[in-house]
Amino acid sequence: MFRSCTSSGSRAVASSSQFQTQPSAFLHTTSALSSQASKRIGLRNKKLNIANTSKRLAEAAKLRPSVVLGTRPGEEETKWKKCELAQVLVDEEKLYQSTAAKTTRFSVPMVREQGPVGTVHLPQHFGHGVGPAEKQLLFEKLPIATVNMSMSTHSMKAHIASRSLNPQPANPLTQEELFDAESKKELQKSNLLAKALDLRNANAGGIAFENRRRIILAFSTPENPYDTGRTEVQVALITYKIRNLWEHLKRAKRDVANRRGLTKLVHQRAKLLRYLKGVSRDRYETLLEQLALDPESVEGELVL
Repeated sequence: MFRSCTSSGSRAVASSSQFQTQPSAFLHTTSALSSQASKRIGLRNKKLNIANTSKRLAEAAKLRPSVVLGTRPGEEETKWKKCELAQVLVDEEKLYQSTAAKTTRFSVPMVREQGPVGTVHLPQHFGHGVGPAEKQLLFEKLPIATVNMSMSTHSMKAHIASRSLNPQPANPLTQEELFDAESKKELQKSNLLAKALDLRNANAGGIAFENRRRIILAFSTPENPYDTGRTEVQVALITYKIRNLWEHLKRAKRDVANRRGLTKLVHQRAKLLRYLKGVSRDRYETLLEQLALDPESVEGELVL
């Protein structure tokens, strides 16, 4: 009897305690709500941090210099056109620009120069690697040498004809008239040669050859004007190739092979500049200024 009463009393106490604890557990939810709120705040702060980081990286990317061109955004038109490399290269727009409204690119007035055989119409820009020395040889020394050789030939023929058994009639022209006739022939030849050597008649390969020749002359030393092994010359030639390839890739965006070649050229230029920086810091900084290259575009990790 006592045992049954005890068990029933304990069940009553347990049920009453359970009845008392349920409402308290149901009402006291501060810890759970605070943990959920802290999670929401943490996620919101994380999203804000990611957005701020992305914004900061995007702004830094806008100001970062291009690893291909070497200039920062907005500086291409000003910094590139003022550098020495851009001034050395052939400006195709000015090359084919006509002075008159109705003239074609082949009828642009040429430069008149008085030569030994007469006035020669020379082009403003020569192609095929013709420089001042070659110009003097072709249009000053060669014509008068050819005229003198022709006059000697006429004199020899006249001498042989006078001693032959069947003498032929002598040339009715005097020496002065023969000299004028030969000079006119050489003048005509010189004008035709000048038109053939005009850079406006060259194709893309001819213009590229002239640009490479100018780059080698501009970045070599006066002691060795054709020093193709000089680091400055190699870097300038690579920069010229990079810019030409970049203009091509802007038109042909699916040209994967040339894009891979562009990446190789960019890293090759950076390697040469790193070598030049170790040899001479002054030459390195001078070359960057001459090529319109920002130091950040050739140093560190280069990602195209």
